[in-house]
Amino acid sequence: MNKTIVSGLIAAALLSTGFASSVSAHQAGDIIVRAGVAVVAPNESSQDVAGNGEFGVDDNTQLGLNFGYMLTDNIGIELLAASPFTHDISLDGIGKIAETKQLPPTLVAQYYFGSADSKLRPYIGAGVNFTNFFDNEFTNDLDGALTDLSLTNSWGVAAQVGLDYQINKNWLVNASVWYAQISTDAHFKLAGDAVKIETDINPWVYMVSVGYTF
Repeated sequence: MNKTIVSGLIAAALLSTGFASSVSAHQAGDIIVRAGVAVVAPNESSQDVAGNGEFGVDDNTQLGLNFGYMLTDNIGIELLAASPFTHDISLDGIGKIAETKQLPPTLVAQYYFGSADSKLRPYIGAGVNFTNFFDNEFTNDLDGALTDLSLTNSWGVAAQVGLDYQINKNWLVNASVWYAQISTDAHFKLAGDAVKIETDINPWVYMVSVGYTF
């Protein structure tokens, strides 16, 4: 599914020159604000957790926001933000053992295909992600064996592909796919002994939104 969505958005870039109209969109100096639904789908892996396999991290859906600024007709910068994502953490044979919340602000530089008067503007981007984990807690402490959970914050690279369709001078609809490199160290105590588990989250983020151009 990931490859299909990404390939579809990239293919649209090759067709974008055929979608010109009198609607002027994405010019130098424009501010673009988008709001919609964002789904974080972790592609997680971790070290073995006390003989119980790797951590599992579930998907979560929240309000997604991004704020863009066009430096030229084809080059922009964008900040991805969202309401806090909440993820259940599980182990095979045990089920959910913990919960965490995270905010993943991501800043990217973008290249928009097509011209300023194209209604359809596919784009690609690359940049950096910062993820802040908070409100980490065990929901199943295995009769007191698990305590003191904390997750370190993460810095990593990020990439995106997206597609804007300009409805009129100000309004647009958008679909985008992001990939973020997110790695964290999970610290906790197991039967009183300090444990550190290196964990990669590395999620795909899917977003569908409505935007407004100033």
